[in-house]
Amino acid sequence: MLPINHDPVEVKPPDAEIRLLTLNCWGIPYISKNRLERMDAIALKIIEQSYDVVCLQEIWSRSDYERIMTKTKEKLPYSHYFYSGIHGSGICIFSKYLIKDVMFHQWSLNGYVHKIHHGDWFGGKGIALCKLDVKNINVNVYVAHLHAEYSETMDEYKSHRVLQAFDTAQFIRLTMDSADVALLGGDLNTEPSGLEYCLICGLTGLVDSCNEHDLGTSETPKNTYTCKKALKKCPKGKRIDHILYKGSKNYKVIVSDYNHPFPHKVPGKTFSYSDHDAVMVHLNVIKGSEDSLEEVDMRESLQKAIAIGQDALTLGKKQRLGYAVIVGTVLIPLLWSITDDTLLSDLNINIAFNLFRCFMVILLFYAVFMITMWYNLEKNALKAGISAMEIILYNLNRKFA
Repeated sequence: MLPINHDPVEVKPPDAEIRLLTLNCWGIPYISKNRLERMDAIALKIIEQSYDVVCLQEIWSRSDYERIMTKTKEKLPYSHYFYSGIHGSGICIFSKYLIKDVMFHQWSLNGYVHKIHHGDWFGGKGIALCKLDVKNINVNVYVAHLHAEYSETMDEYKSHRVLQAFDTAQFIRLTMDSADVALLGGDLNTEPSGLEYCLICGLTGLVDSCNEHDLGTSETPKNTYTCKKALKKCPKGKRIDHILYKGSKNYKVIVSDYNHPFPHKVPGKTFSYSDHDAVMVHLNVIKGSEDSLEEVDMRESLQKAIAIGQDALTLGKKQRLGYAVIVGTVLIPLLWSITDDTLLSDLNINIAFNLFRCFMVILLFYAVFMITMWYNLEKNALKAGISAMEIILYNLNRKFA
């Protein structure tokens, strides 16, 4: 388990205080239940509770972002929506403090284009960065939403999520040198015991603001959108929404408070604010060097991540072979149907046969696409992640030799 550092409360008044909120808003148009009412309720709650920074995920509709922005702009005048993919990244940030700069890094692995019912690929997810000026303190706020785990027993997206976590850690590690404070908030779709969590914290030095590991944020018992099946597996829910932090040689960060600030139901309604619980942390930023933590040996975690990537490459080759079989199976009857029109004298048979041809052509193009373009896209993304991890692992082996 990675260390969680909570220093004792300082007597010295802080140079700055940051109250940060993160929430996965479950804002899928036409699918998410009570979406518009919940968006209004979320905006109202943000107004009622004085936050300095708010990080939201799954805001898939531009109108929902504008809806919240309009209602909160007096208290949080600065905001930014991160556009990406086909539907947008779903990530946005609202800030009391000036946003000096922004950047978005889209992950090269983002789910599967043909898994339309999951939809992660269409969002073009990635890691977002906002540079804030908080009372002349440079604060990097990162927001991320990693790929969902749709099945614990058959997690076909494990390699994608692990590579996303590594990519997130690399992006943060390589962009936070100029920051006095680095903060990461979002739905990371990993519990503290997960490999993805270990990669993000271990490679960046970010520290968890929560010290209660059995405190759930998703599929919690009092959330009205939690199904009974999920509660049987995990009665307290899963803690997959996190706020992580790191100070610097100039400033140290102390956790003053951590809680789930929203009530279980929207007042006067029968439903919750989202299918996730909101997470809030109150941080005190004090001038002085951040206390150094014992360095975590990341070699085992990297070896596991590399093995997962290599297994995904092997699986990809097998799937490619399967699609090649589909091409061969479809191509032969399709060519036969083009050259032989003896059965098409009857109009109804003619229509049915042409519909069959159309279906076979679509299936053929789909299989060819998966064999060529999609296979190479996923293969190269996996190889890029694996090779980068191997470089870090090589240097760690030399260091600890």
